[in-house]
Amino acid sequence: MDLDVYVTAHRDEWDRLDHLLRRGGKLSGAEADELVALYQRTATHLSLIQSSAPDPLLTARLTQLVARARATVTGTRRSSWRDAAGFLTAGFPAAVYRSRHWWVPTAVLSTLLAAIIGWWIGTHPEVQSAIGAPAELRQMTRPGGEYETYYSSHPATSFAAQVWTNNAQAAALCLVLGAFLCVPVLWILFLNMLNLGVGIGLMSSAGRLDVFLGLVLPHGLLELTAVFVAAGTGLRLGWTLVDPGPMTRRAALAQQGRAAVGMAIGLALVLFVSGLIEGFVTPSGLPTWARITIGVAAELAFLAYVYVLGGRAARAGDTGDVEEPDRSAELPTAA
Repeated sequence: MDLDVYVTAHRDEWDRLDHLLRRGGKLSGAEADELVALYQRTATHLSLIQSSAPDPLLTARLTQLVARARATVTGTRRSSWRDAAGFLTAGFPAAVYRSRHWWVPTAVLSTLLAAIIGWWIGTHPEVQSAIGAPAELRQMTRPGGEYETYYSSHPATSFAAQVWTNNAQAAALCLVLGAFLCVPVLWILFLNMLNLGVGIGLMSSAGRLDVFLGLVLPHGLLELTAVFVAAGTGLRLGWTLVDPGPMTRRAALAQQGRAAVGMAIGLALVLFVSGLIEGFVTPSGLPTWARITIGVAAELAFLAYVYVLGGRAARAGDTGDVEEPDRSAELPTAA
């Protein structure tokens, strides 16, 4: 494509569309029809330019023009409580359910990795010596040591807020960085499993693994599940760049990316619940069995939410993507 010739041939149509958009609601019936036709043509022009002769300045101008025209033609839609309810009862659980073939294996393999790291550290004193001096390790693992006081060293409210912020950031990074071909997601997962494995290894070598699990399991089941879901979704997003399936790479990535944004919002809510458990239940004076029961109940409730509500929504065709009017048009309806 000769871009200069193409621009010369269609500049008048773009200028006319811009003029009609500036007039807003003062259009006659004929002018409104003309605006719709020009919007469709300009969308086609934008698609051709992006695929054949991308020019940053021209693409930016036409993208803005098409967006303004689309908003004028379709109108704006305000979010409502019905949208939020639909997201929580269908969109989010459906997206998690549809990603299960990614995050379930991620969870299994990551947990196995943490167990292997814990066994390796716990059975090799030379590895423990590389982690810290014997006095430092005793300070960490003794009764009333750092592993135990970590959960009660700050007021419950501020600690829960800090935990939620850190975990939400980790989940968001997994979702966002998945677009960079999976490697950053795998690194984040490895760091999380390494930290868990070190705790398992050091506490088991001190004969206090039961104490460690009693502190981690109440909140860790739901927390790690949320991280695994985020990581699995990020890996799926990265793999879409390699294998977009029957869709174009751009369309497939756009669909998965929009669903990932919704997942980030939903997982932030899940991690908020996990943060509350970690801030208020884990350091509480409840018996260990009671704290673990609360953690197991939260985990089972989330899995039921995903597999019952999410499975039903997914079978009904919900992909976790935004509503059709809010999506970018992949192909115009007319030239």
